[in-house]
Amino acid sequence: MQYNITGKQLDISEAMRNYVEEKLARIEGHHDRITSAQITLKTENHQKIAEGTLHVSSGKTFHGDAAHDDMYAAIDSLADKLDKQVRRHKRKITDHRE
Repeated sequence: MQYNITGKQLDISEAMRNYVEEKLARIEGHHDRITSAQITLKTENHQKIAEGTLHVSSGKTFHGDAAHDDMYAAIDSLADKLDKQVRRHKRKITDHRE
């Protein structure tokens, strides 16, 4: 999977970049056809916001966002939301094939 991690009004450290990639790797384990991920981390009014878009080879796109006082908590919440969408989509595809 190709990662594109950007920050708006925020410098992204190597540790934060590795944390995002680690969380997205868990999602990739559930669905092996994810081609790319666009993650944007930003700060607005003392809130840390993580937004993400995943692209699947079939053309499907998953989007989510999360806000929290702590950036790592926002990344966790975003990863959980995207993971839930991907698992639901995969279950839907699998159920229809049977």
